[in-house]
Amino acid sequence: MRAVRIRILLALLVLVIAGVGAWTLLPDKDGEVKAITVGTTDAVTSLDPAGSYDAGSWALYSNVFQSLLTFEPDGAAPVPDAARHCTFVGGGLRTYRCELRPGLTFPSGRTMTAEDVKYSFDRVKKINADVGPAPLFSTLKSVDADGMTVTFHLSEPDATFPFKVATGAGSIVDRSLYPSDTLRTGDQADGTGPYRLTRYVKDEVAALQPNPSYKGAVSRTGNPVELHYYPDGKALDAAWKNRQIDVATRTLTPAVLAGLNPSDPDQRVSESDSSEVRNLYLNTRSSSPLHDVRVRRAMAWLINREQLAASVYDGTVDALYSLVPAGITGHTTSFFDTYPEPSVKKARALLTEAGVQIPVHFTYGYAIGRGSGAEEAAEIKRQLEASGLFEVDVKGYEWTAFQKQYAAGKLDAYAVGWVADYPDPDTFGAPLVGTGSSMNTGYSSKDVDDLVTDSRRYADRSRVTKDFRDLQQQVADDVPLIPLWQQKEYVVTTEDVGGGQYVNDGTGVFRLWKLGWI
Repeated sequence: MRAVRIRILLALLVLVIAGVGAWTLLPDKDGEVKAITVGTTDAVTSLDPAGSYDAGSWALYSNVFQSLLTFEPDGAAPVPDAARHCTFVGGGLRTYRCELRPGLTFPSGRTMTAEDVKYSFDRVKKINADVGPAPLFSTLKSVDADGMTVTFHLSEPDATFPFKVATGAGSIVDRSLYPSDTLRTGDQADGTGPYRLTRYVKDEVAALQPNPSYKGAVSRTGNPVELHYYPDGKALDAAWKNRQIDVATRTLTPAVLAGLNPSDPDQRVSESDSSEVRNLYLNTRSSSPLHDVRVRRAMAWLINREQLAASVYDGTVDALYSLVPAGITGHTTSFFDTYPEPSVKKARALLTEAGVQIPVHFTYGYAIGRGSGAEEAAEIKRQLEASGLFEVDVKGYEWTAFQKQYAAGKLDAYAVGWVADYPDPDTFGAPLVGTGSSMNTGYSSKDVDDLVTDSRRYADRSRVTKDFRDLQQQVADDVPLIPLWQQKEYVVTTEDVGGGQYVNDGTGVFRLWKLGWI
């Protein structure tokens, strides 16, 4: 019935509108353009770009805010968005300058200037939120604004700085509405992106309307969209099966993903490679029972990724044996090379050498409702305890509380998914294993930091391969984390919605404007 009704509507209402292309605008019963509903289990930590560094928040920022730069679909290098052009100046990769695109206006009617850009970057660093993106700008020393020109001064050469500018961390806010030294509260977000946020209820819905004033890299601002947030994969599955949503992404349960049929005429299934990974992070501080590197190495000898992927994820993820995932420059298999197969004997020898009491007791935290976190935690607990060498106290937390727990160093181990901020191995370096990393494991290695710094000297990113191979081997030796798996990207839409294949493409941009009625 649904397909027949849609065909009739298409025959009557197809509109050929400049900039819309092949998409169709369907009215609802009140004559308004019908919104496409998108379901996800990703949560939004904060509507303020200075207060979050997670996939759910940045997915929203991709649509509501602009950065100076962005990424084209499947693009490997950033392109101008709020900027007309950007370039390194003066040699040495220490000074980066951008000229703003003219005519950009905030929802308030204010014209964006370079002062807004400077203000946005300065406040990210000044606020330095516990789970915010400030660590991404570790090389940013100062920002100057002059009319429509903004100049970034870096503390050291950093060829990756344009990549970071293109992320959600580079979102430009209205300086008249966002406090300089604290996060903005409430349910509003004011940006110059392809969409305007017209309604937001935390953990429930974000309603987006195309921004009529938008000017930037996106050529078509798309249909109205409603993002619906679900507490877990089971709730998302139920909403999809009951056709309460038109699009399901991030993340249906493994059982549903494994059973998707691309030939089903009632749905469209998009499956693509992804640079999303999940790691088990280990607290290296002296206060943690995992402080001794030999204890962490023992854990690395016991984790069976293949079994985890098969038993918990029904084969919808691939076992991961390195810090940098497959498909990204510099990928290796350092953990497989160092710990080729589970070995209780080798794990026990390490713990005996360390002189620790066996079994080693530690806490393991996970985020409730985030994918299959509970099942994954149970399987990892089972694998470690089956050796007789570890005793694991598992506890789940609501997403925001979970972030605060590991940010405060209160967990010994915790599994967190990581979506690449940009298509470069640097996004898996300093943010995950550098001194003061976002994952807050307490790990610090001069060798790792030096390799990260060295890799940023190369504008030609193909030249960083050796640095990241060496870095990944150092991480396998020190074990501040244990790589678990690499995700595939799935987007499922009803038969009358197209563009799902473009929504997630590994560049870190969530392209809701690509969705359209067909």
